[in-house]
Amino acid sequence: MNYAEAEKMLKKCGQEHVLAYWKKLNKKEQAALLEQIAKIEPKNLAYCQQALKAGADVPDSSKGKAPKVAVLKGKKLAEAVAAGEKELKAGKVAALLVAGGQGSRLGYEGPKGCYSIGPITGAPLFYFHARKILARTIRYGASIPFYVMTSEANNEATVKCFEENDYFGLNPDDVFFFTQGMWPGMTKDGKIILDQPGRVFMSPDGHGGLLAALKRSGALADMKKRGIKSVFFFQVDNPLVEIADPAFIGYHVLNKSEYSLKLCAKRDPYEKVGMPMEFTVKGRKQYRMVEYTEMTKEQCERKGKDGNLYFLYGSPAIHVFDRAFLDREASRPMPLHLAFKKIPYVDEKGKVVKPAEPNGYKFEKFIFDILPNAKTASFLAFDQKEEFSPVKNAEGNDSPATCKADMQAKWRKWLAAVGVTVASDLPIEIDPAYAVDAIDLAATGIALGAE
Repeated sequence: MNYAEAEKMLKKCGQEHVLAYWKKLNKKEQAALLEQIAKIEPKNLAYCQQALKAGADVPDSSKGKAPKVAVLKGKKLAEAVAAGEKELKAGKVAALLVAGGQGSRLGYEGPKGCYSIGPITGAPLFYFHARKILARTIRYGASIPFYVMTSEANNEATVKCFEENDYFGLNPDDVFFFTQGMWPGMTKDGKIILDQPGRVFMSPDGHGGLLAALKRSGALADMKKRGIKSVFFFQVDNPLVEIADPAFIGYHVLNKSEYSLKLCAKRDPYEKVGMPMEFTVKGRKQYRMVEYTEMTKEQCERKGKDGNLYFLYGSPAIHVFDRAFLDREASRPMPLHLAFKKIPYVDEKGKVVKPAEPNGYKFEKFIFDILPNAKTASFLAFDQKEEFSPVKNAEGNDSPATCKADMQAKWRKWLAAVGVTVASDLPIEIDPAYAVDAIDLAATGIALGAE
């Protein structure tokens, strides 16, 4: 894109102020600005402006019901595992990781996936995810392609991390990196914000931007070519996640589900997690994810007949999608969520101002907004301590310290199951490619009764 083309496009969109400081920029800055402008789609600008006019949409959740959540045991568990293992052996399962964030909140300047979390080795988060995929590949004799969504800010560093670690044992041909979209920030009246005279303020379009990114990058086409049917979705900050868990995959397949969610019991009535709810829309059962901010005090504290919370199960963003469903949804527009934030901007004199109060909007899409479009949906309960311990905060809950403790507690449980006792004050770490569960540990020949 050259200057004339950029000017024409911006004038058509009413955003010509983006070039207001053009003559003050050096050639390198001008080239960078043109590159940014070339990536801005006029239809997306119009979509953002429509969202600003509409304002924040907070649907009425008062008529929502708790969905039926399955707890797999005995025969049903065995059937689900068998169905899932059949899919894995047939090479019909893919893993999809959302890893566009940085580790800034952890005091780490780099991709969050590169953050050290191994209790002994200091291995990064990416290591534990990749090695689990490798373990499933070895166990079932079929590849599990690994699709990793990064951001413009961390894509290069993420790819480098994989390359320097020999892809953690995975076949590089089975690892597909792609970047999520970036959308410009806007003022209340729909004007693009410049945070430098030659730079548009851009922010990631959220995990819901995954769909457009999958299509744009060719990842969806790659999945179809490989014969993928079920896509396991997870987030980078949770090293406890059971990637491509056969029981979950099998439950999804047996229910002929387009969108399946793993859910865990809330730790308290006001835990900040999304709650799937069931609604009746035009005589049809429909599910929607309700944000904790949308729930009333009565809903949060309501009890069921069993004495537990009625709205007990929240979502930690562990999903399985039908690949054809993702393909269908990738061509449909998604709702935009507005976040009013403090965004640096350039004033009339060309000086950068850091506002003391929120002054502009970021736009995000949420992946669970496609839940109402699923013709069939399934919900499966799991034990939070077994599969969910995110690394979000530098200290306190959901921190590296709590995550490492939960990882080791899980490994100690496996070892105890095969008769191995480990002192509680002795740090331990198990390579996921060596074992993903107690069954694997037993198969490795660890001596029963060892101490």
